[in-house]
Amino acid sequence: MRRSRWWCAGALVCALLLPAARAEDAVIAVVVHPAVDTGRLDAEMLAQIYKRRRLYWRDGARIQPVNLPPDHPLRRRFSVAILGQLPEALDEYWNAQYFHGVLPPHVLASEEAVARFVRATPQAIGYLGHCWLGEGLRVVLTLDAQGRIRPPQAPLPACP
Repeated sequence: MRRSRWWCAGALVCALLLPAARAEDAVIAVVVHPAVDTGRLDAEMLAQIYKRRRLYWRDGARIQPVNLPPDHPLRRRFSVAILGQLPEALDEYWNAQYFHGVLPPHVLASEEAVARFVRATPQAIGYLGHCWLGEGLRVVLTLDAQGRIRPPQAPLPACP
């Protein structure tokens, strides 16, 4: 009986420490197709893009932002850090925008889908965990585990 209590306590400690050990893995990379000319992209401009207040890139091409599903942990962190609200808190905003003919960004099912879409769509912008980065994606901004903006050239942690 005593042995099982210690085992449970050890498992609980491991479960609590595991997310802390993976905090460095939680960098969110905002990515675009390498051909897009974003100019200087900051959090305010990114919020305008994701609220569909900024619709065009510098070259006149229509921006195509994509989101992860509302319950995805990266979407929730991205929404709080960039838009200042959780995804469900934006429902009223999007309901009002709908009557002006403005639709929210498309939702893609996974980080892999975001990576594929952005690679294939020169006007697209999306976000994903930095371990999904690869050829055909250009990082324009990163967010650390606490939602703080990092410069795009800041070194990224190793992927597991």
